[in-house]
Amino acid sequence: MEMIEKSELYPILFEPIYMERMWGGTKMEPVLKRQLPPHNDPIGESWELVDREGEQSVVANGPLAGCPINELIKTYGRDIIGDRFHGDKFPLMVKIIDAGKRLSLQVHPDENACAIIGEGAEPKTEMWYIIDADKNAKIMAGIKANSTKCQIIDTMNSPEVENYLQVFDSKPGDAYFIQSGKIHAIGAGNLLLEIQQNSDTTYRVSDWGRVDANGKSRELHVDKAVKSIHFTDRTPCRISGVSDSTGHNRKFPIIKHCPFFHVDDLRLTGLWCDSTFETRSFHLVTAIDNPVTVGNESKKTRVPAGSTCFIPANFGGYTITLDTDEATTVIRTTL
Repeated sequence: MEMIEKSELYPILFEPIYMERMWGGTKMEPVLKRQLPPHNDPIGESWELVDREGEQSVVANGPLAGCPINELIKTYGRDIIGDRFHGDKFPLMVKIIDAGKRLSLQVHPDENACAIIGEGAEPKTEMWYIIDADKNAKIMAGIKANSTKCQIIDTMNSPEVENYLQVFDSKPGDAYFIQSGKIHAIGAGNLLLEIQQNSDTTYRVSDWGRVDANGKSRELHVDKAVKSIHFTDRTPCRISGVSDSTGHNRKFPIIKHCPFFHVDDLRLTGLWCDSTFETRSFHLVTAIDNPVTVGNESKKTRVPAGSTCFIPANFGGYTITLDTDEATTVIRTTL
């Protein structure tokens, strides 16, 4: 396919890549109004934006439709990613997680743990934004202040480990900052947006005794997990959502000091004006509860609820226009 001039770049949507998971849920269709592809096992993840050797997001709209994301980066480089771009792969992954059952108890390594473990391990820090949650849905993230390392290790593969973890009631609008090294699990009944480093390294501590249709349990990685867990980090990772409402636009920083990504919660009641030039980075605009339209006078893209729009770094000024009279939540991500 022919590439376009860098001055013609526009707000881009990508085709979701759906992943079947034994713990997958049923919220994507009713909540996000998506038509899912045929599947045997439940769909647990939608990879909205990914640049991995085995999986490549493909442009869904406009003249670049059908182009893989890595081809965009090779062709446009910093014009599309921004001045803070280093490397040859898109630095983030964006997912929708639909948890019909509790996910495994797990941890992701930091750079120091990766150096010790080797074997191609990649560091991974992530954040979650709760889109929808059942009444009794939970999030496990971090170790309780009065728990010990020995208690965690001794109970890792038993339900008792939950007694030593920080457990939160899951509520739409809340966010969680899961730094590498923090032990965590997403509880059943959660639908969430995940922004993460471009990494697929996960070490399972426990899978709660779960087996697949053939009676086989998934592999655990206890030794690597123990090398990765920050046992002295007891910092709460929950970021409470907005509890009130007003008749004007507001921006609430969610992740401000992370070296890998910055995330803002935009509560919009009308037109929002923004610019990629202010951050010297691409912008990711994720419509949470209602569709929006993103762009400028000549290049506009409609973003369905639950979808993420990629705005190239060289795009400059743009607006977010609401497609409804209802107040709308948008998550904006930059480097």
